[in-house]
Amino acid sequence: MSQEMILNNNNSKKSNKLTELIIIEEEENYDDSKKICAPIYRFKFTEEFMEELYKFSKIHQYDHRKDFKEAWELWVDENNDIIQEEIDRLHELGYDGDILDKMFKSARYYFRKKSPVKTQPKKRRPYITVNHNLLDAMDTHIELNIGTENYQPKTGFASFYIEYQELITEAFRNLNAREINDRELIENKLKKTYKNRYFMIVSK
Repeated sequence: MSQEMILNNNNSKKSNKLTELIIIEEEENYDDSKKICAPIYRFKFTEEFMEELYKFSKIHQYDHRKDFKEAWELWVDENNDIIQEEIDRLHELGYDGDILDKMFKSARYYFRKKSPVKTQPKKRRPYITVNHNLLDAMDTHIELNIGTENYQPKTGFASFYIEYQELITEAFRNLNAREINDRELIENKLKKTYKNRYFMIVSK
């Protein structure tokens, strides 16, 4: 190796070490207070202001557009203080759109149509599981009868229901113990399961 190459290699090593030292020094001197805050992409009104908007919207819920607009302009004049406070707050957060227009659209197209009654979540139907013994019995019954003339899942399940009455009774008993007592719901689940097992076997 030539002397020039050795010098270049040494200089490269020194440069890498110097870079590492600079990075370490920067990390040690890093000021956590200078972190950049993530931008806010969705600007919301305060709960208090939304409540006032909601009240106005419901009072004028059935106004025609022209009447609603006139009532809005009057409401803006009468509530200038809280409106300006909200505008200043959103500007400080970085919102640069037309805040008054945003307020009007919220009142006209959102709060006016919002129902005061909270919808109750629908009660979920109980999840019914079928034990492995019953699944194995279904598979066996399908495989034994699938070659029979005019066999189909509907008639097959009717036959299965009679032949495996003991397993069916056990399935009902287990589900009843879990406070699932709707007989029609359980039978529909068993029918659907039998049909699914049939199509699984056919598609193999």
